Amino acid sequence: MRYITFALAKGRLARQAMGLLKKVGITCPEMEDPNTRKLIFTNEELKLKFFLAKASDVPTYVEYGAADIGIVGRDTILEERRNLYEVLDLGIGKCRMCVAGPAEAAELLRHQQLIRVATKYPVIAKDYFYNRKHQTVEIIKLNGSVELAPIVGLSEVIVDIVETGTTLKENGLQVLEEICDLSAKVVVNQVSMKMENQRITQMIQDLRGALA
Repeated sequence: MRYITFALAKGRLARQAMGLLKKVGITCPEMEDPNTRKLIFTNEELKLKFFLAKASDVPTYVEYGAADIGIVGRDTILEERRNLYEVLDLGIGKCRMCVAGPAEAAELLRHQQLIRVATKYPVIAKDYFYNRKHQTVEIIKLNGSVELAPIVGLSEVIVDIVETGTTLKENGLQVLEEICDLSAKVVVNQVSMKMENQRITQMIQDLRGALA
């Protein structure tokens, strides 16, 4: 029996995902050692392997078959646009993708003016403004705190993930438009789904049952 490999987005999401997997008997005691330097963790008994990756890399590992199954946020799936199967919404890591900015920027959005949009998610931002709103904007890709962009005059608005909105409020910004809801998803490599259909389908059914 070949190993089935999981790629998990490192950080809080991986910890929450492992908690859910544990409920259905998918465990990996090796991963529980806080001092480990290992990159790949194995459960020999269940023939499973696990590794942690940067969220934006998880869909790539899954598309190319380096991982059979990935658990990652919907924001990353929408941004990376990889060829894979989205099979289950885990309902964890819930938040929203929003357009945010100072209150006065609402007018610029309403009148579809040419504005600058700062974001870590240029693909999502472009799709929203060009394909859904039919508004021409200049998109500026940032890697750090995008909330800074409207404050220092780099952009009029931002496109970013919003959980509570506290960071926005503290910086004089607010949600102006909602793009979509986000949460963690299970994605599967297309070839793996055919080759290991029975095992992977059983895991998905077990997870669906645990969520219900």
